[in-house]
Amino acid sequence: MTPPLRRTKILATLGPATDAPGVLAGLVRAGVNVVRLNFSHGTPEQHAARVAAVREAAAEQGREVGILADLQGPKIRIEKFAGGKVSLVAGDEFSLLCRADAPPGDASQVGVSYLGLVNDVRPGDTLLLDDGLVAVEVLAIEGDRIRTRVLTDGALSDRKGLNRLGGGLSLGALTDQDKQHITIAAGLGVDFLAVSFCRSAADMDEARALAQAAGSDAFLVAKIERAEAIENLVEITRASDVVMVARGDLGVEIGDAELPGLQKKIIRTALEHNRIVITATQMLQSMVDNPIPTRAEVLDVANSVIDGTDAVMLSAETASGSYPVKAVEAMVRICLGAERQFDHDTDFEKAQRGLERADQAIAMASMFLAEHVDVRGIVALTESGGTARFLSRFRSKVPIYGLSRHDGARRRMALVRDVFPVNFDSAGQSTREAARGALRHLFGLGLLAEGDRVIITSGDHMELHGATNTLRLLKVGPGGAAEGLGEL
Repeated sequence: MTPPLRRTKILATLGPATDAPGVLAGLVRAGVNVVRLNFSHGTPEQHAARVAAVREAAAEQGREVGILADLQGPKIRIEKFAGGKVSLVAGDEFSLLCRADAPPGDASQVGVSYLGLVNDVRPGDTLLLDDGLVAVEVLAIEGDRIRTRVLTDGALSDRKGLNRLGGGLSLGALTDQDKQHITIAAGLGVDFLAVSFCRSAADMDEARALAQAAGSDAFLVAKIERAEAIENLVEITRASDVVMVARGDLGVEIGDAELPGLQKKIIRTALEHNRIVITATQMLQSMVDNPIPTRAEVLDVANSVIDGTDAVMLSAETASGSYPVKAVEAMVRICLGAERQFDHDTDFEKAQRGLERADQAIAMASMFLAEHVDVRGIVALTESGGTARFLSRFRSKVPIYGLSRHDGARRRMALVRDVFPVNFDSAGQSTREAARGALRHLFGLGLLAEGDRVIITSGDHMELHGATNTLRLLKVGPGGAAEGLGEL
């Protein structure tokens, strides 16, 4: 019996754990769809070596695996301690030094990477260190020194992150280092580029202009991890191709209690605007050290799938954990289980009205037909992958096969829920010739069988982006022949 197709996509972060012999091939075999390069760590040479290894592993296994470059962004960090670590005690005073020549830290003070922090905080503000494990209250600002009182006991070590509860820090989204990394990522040919700590559509527009100037056509990913990003969520979503629910820093800034509701809101907003959405951070965190996830983690991943996320992401679980392949295998099991509970009944009354593009209208019509006629799948003959992406915004029980001759388009489709990219070249063919060839190809791959009915979308001019304007309902005949097309 053919195993069920997993519709939700899986991202895995690369790192030291995946550099070990055989691990990367194991991740691809287990079902990874996209890998993440964390530009907060590693050298350009290490990133280039990992890109080459991913491309090789994907080619050997005949898989489409996308690559996402994640920019570091302006993450505020404390500087280093003389002893590498200190223990802070609630009630004690602790100072943050906002100057470039701050001495190595101790239990009374430490430098910070963002020298403008003195201008962004006020007495009474709560600052959260190390993802909120240590909290301090601002008492006073004295020149380049921020005096605080420790609110929670805790150990603090070198280069831990710093956030202000409620957000409001004024750093821009792209640092000078990020701008250099965009050029590096473009040279590596990455498929997705993630912008950390974006605040507005202008941040995403700047990143897109820099990427395009460097020769990249990567999809832009807006990481929603600032309180300000929530206020500007719709405009950021419109300016992006992909939205990521980056739950780590977002949870620190807005508080854990608000995070579940905001996760659902971000997913819903992305889908309403025809954007891809990723849910990320600590999804299977216990698997950094353990071979099986906790029940709470299973429920967390499953709820994200049921909410409609396109993809779920693993971070330290694969980058530095003890069980990277097992983490992916666990994610696959959970996604499949959750998808069996997913409600596929699409409410077309809520569908977008006044569509201006023919490919969007064809996608909506195809999904309406798929909801009312028994079909085995939808076949999208596409140049850029756009039609397949529009199709996927209407959740359905029907798989979408995105057929394209372009490597980049197939790798970008690898992140889209319900879409299964397939290498197929229709250049120079009429729409009927392309339809016949597509069905024979899918039949040969075992994805279609004789007697199946399928919906196929295509354009009059197969080499033009956004030219999809045709929908057909066909039946698969003997040997994968397309019945119902008539003679040329």
